This record gives sequence, structure tokens and C-alpha cells, in this order.
Amino acid sequence: MKSTKTIASSWDPNKHLLTTQLSGEVDQADIAYWEQSLHDALGQIDDNSFFKIFINIYGFKAINLEAHKRFRAIIPLTLAQYGWKVGYVDLFEEEARHIPYTHTRGIRCVAAAHAHQDASKIERYEAEFSREAEHFFTDASEARAWIEGFIPG
Repeated sequence: MKSTKTIASSWDPNKHLLTTQLSGEVDQADIAYWEQSLHDALGQIDDNSFFKIFINIYGFKAINLEAHKRFRAIIPLTLAQYGWKVGYVDLFEEEARHIPYTHTRGIRCVAAAHAHQDASKIERYEAEFSREAEHFFTDASEARAWIEGFIPG
């Protein structure tokens, strides 16, 4: 049975929360659409401000290797444009060394919550890469609750 696709990103200025979701069986065109939705939501954030991000990829499944390769760089490279280093980027040491970290329009990412269904991967990421402002969840509701409640220091 095929899972329903969800491809969306939104900005909630009252919570300083950007939510992006990609789920279901997706191809490269779906991933391109998702990436554009992410950039569109980022474009709504006021200059010289900050945001928290909820990356909900629970139920995501790339239909082939090319789609997965396209997908996997989007979050680390996009968030790097807002000064954020995703914890798991260190798994890819060579690529990680060449990522430039900037603050596009003076905007900073201050926290990230990741949700994904692969418990073994998420448990490893939480154990090895979590920090005060970044956590990894297998329950999307828990991830949302944590990121909504996060208060930047």
C-alpha cells in the first residue's frame, strides 16, 4: 500500500517556527518541489531575525538512489545559509569541511527538531549528535512539542 505524499513548508511568525514536511514515496520532482517550498517559507522570515525549524520527514521514502542523493544535502546546505550546522553532517567529513556557514539576510537558525521513522538511525543520531538546541525524534508529535517549547538562550 502506498503512503500518502505530504510536501509542504510553512512559516509561523508568532512562534518563530518554520515547519517543513516530506513524506510518502517521493521522486526527484517531488524533492525539488519540497526544496522550493522550504526556500519560499524561509523567504517569509524577517531580515535580522531568527527561526526554529521542525524537519518532519516521518514516512519519507525516496523511490530511487538519485532521489535520495538529491534529498540528503538539502537540509544541511540550506540551514548552513542561516548559520546552523546540522549535527549529523559530521558523518560526511569530506563534504562537511567545504560547507560555508553564513547568515542570509542576517537571519539565524537557533534550534532544530528532526522527525523520522527509522528508529535505529534516529536513536544513533540522538545519542551522537543531539545538543541543547537540536534533537532527533521518531515521534513527530514529540518533535513538534519540543521545538515549539524551545526558548532560545
